[in-house]
Amino acid sequence: MNFPAIRGLSGSVLHFIDRSSGLDRVWEVEFTPCDSPGQDGAGLTRIDHLAQTMTYEDMLSWTLFYTSIFDIRKSPIVDVIDPDGLVRSQVVESASGSLRVTLNGAETHRTLPGRFLAETFGASVQHIALESEDIFRTAARLEELGFAPLPVTHNYYDDLAARFDLRPGLLDDMRRWDILYDREGEAEFFQLYSRSFAGGMFFEIMQRHGGYTGFGAPNAPFRIAAQKRLAGPKGIPTR
Repeated sequence: MNFPAIRGLSGSVLHFIDRSSGLDRVWEVEFTPCDSPGQDGAGLTRIDHLAQTMTYEDMLSWTLFYTSIFDIRKSPIVDVIDPDGLVRSQVVESASGSLRVTLNGAETHRTLPGRFLAETFGASVQHIALESEDIFRTAARLEELGFAPLPVTHNYYDDLAARFDLRPGLLDDMRRWDILYDREGEAEFFQLYSRSFAGGMFFEIMQRHGGYTGFGAPNAPFRIAAQKRLAGPKGIPTR
């Protein structure tokens, strides 16, 4: 199938698919359906956002690129603490929220995003965030399918208990399924991460509740530290 496309920065290619042209049939044409009984039923509904990794110097160029070709807005830059340096993060999104891309700029190759860039020859999409309608049911179903989540340390949940007045049982459920949490007023946000694969890519599963509009930035240092613990020092096997 032939797709209209444009070339972006760093050699990236963006393909455009729409229903009116029939190009949305790409999944039927290019892929073979999987008949496994475990392929559905986990409650995943859509892609919430893509997380794109780049050098900090390229962030302005990428922001201008997206805001020039799409009708989207940008958020203020947020600093994310990596144990080995600083990562700058900025969101570009449409007014409806149907298109969201988080731009993560690495200031040094020692940070997790910086290592990903160095080891994947400039590949940019580091993780895909999938929305769940019930993250606890999703976590239970994924466990049945053999999914191994990113393990979260117990002191993270001790910190949550000190920061938030959580309803009874919620903290235990989050600890059971390695789910992270954030709150904006009465709006809540839940996150569950896969372990890294294919040189540093990973999946995020998340649930927004009560109008939460953020991306769980306070949890990023805990997630990065957990990923680095699993990866171990560079050059040393993890098993």
